[in-house]
Amino acid sequence: MNVRSNSILALSIFILSTLLSSCDEARLLDENTSIPNQAWYYKNKLNFDVNITDTNKTYNVYVNLRVGSDYKYSNFFVMVHQTNPNLQTTKERKELTLLDDRGNWLGKGLGDIFDFQIPIYTQKRFNQKGVYKIELEQNMREDTLSPIYAAGIRVEDFNLAKP
Repeated sequence: MNVRSNSILALSIFILSTLLSSCDEARLLDENTSIPNQAWYYKNKLNFDVNITDTNKTYNVYVNLRVGSDYKYSNFFVMVHQTNPNLQTTKERKELTLLDDRGNWLGKGLGDIFDFQIPIYTQKRFNQKGVYKIELEQNMREDTLSPIYAAGIRVEDFNLAKP
């Protein structure tokens, strides 16, 4: 390839990546953590930081979850720990429904793996500017759950979110 071809290729990649990243203007954070050996031990909390710059906005907060079809429950309990910029902490237990009444997966599946993005807070208002720490702790009755491939958090601007 000559210099001109390389420049055109580089520019094309830059434009494509800019277009793809700008498609999700609502996203403040969308981060997932892989679970080693697809086994989530209850003491292994997953940590995420989100920087809130506007306390007048409201946000949707989701738990992302990737599970295998061998997961033996229809739901998933998670303890959501939140630390605000002043280091005040809260925790709340949330139930995530993974299967409908007929036993069908509610997430998007490819083969034997299913992805979920389940809202845990809608139109949430963060009342302080700064970095909030969010920790996810699996809160089922088993010490170790499997197969859990990954888990994470998505925080999006409610007003920019697509219906």
